[in-house]
Amino acid sequence: MEDKKIKLSVLGFSFNQTQSGTYGLVLAEEGGVRRLMIVVGTPEAQSIAFKLQNTEPPRPLTHDLFYSFMNSFDIKLEEVLIYKYENGVFYSQLYFKQGDKTVTVESRTSDAIGIALRSKSKIYTTDEIMRDLAVVFTEGDEEAASKDMFTAGDTTANYTDSYALLNQEELQSMLDDAIEHEDYELASVLRDELEKRAKKH
Repeated sequence: MEDKKIKLSVLGFSFNQTQSGTYGLVLAEEGGVRRLMIVVGTPEAQSIAFKLQNTEPPRPLTHDLFYSFMNSFDIKLEEVLIYKYENGVFYSQLYFKQGDKTVTVESRTSDAIGIALRSKSKIYTTDEIMRDLAVVFTEGDEEAASKDMFTAGDTTANYTDSYALLNQEELQSMLDDAIEHEDYELASVLRDELEKRAKKH
């Protein structure tokens, strides 16, 4: 019998870094309380952060390029499936459709999520992976906090600000874009981040 698929949504990045140069991307079970953390590298985290913040990078990133390629050839990403976990690594597959043809492509999970966010495609994992690896998070759950995945309290405040993943040039580009589109609330946040960095130097 095929393992039941669990639909996931991307919440953000965990407050604590598990190791230098990596970030914990937190995925939430839709309609449930379980959370799954995927460790991703800095470039992939930056790419995902741009989409979570609904902003454009100064230049197209690899995931943007791939998405443009898909659109140019009328290829649709039907879904992403995180189907296996082995030796500390999550394995994922991308299910593409072009006309009547369907193709399955193996992918790093971070890349699969980066592309899925751009194409607004569904992300799934197996019930077995959720049973074995997910953490049940409830407000004030100190046990979950001790696993370096979450901090207790309001979930919107638990994930590190994605702007911390961006460099000075990218932040400035986002600030210019925010001012141009009269998004002064976002501009204020970006300006604060730039000023905070300037004080450190």
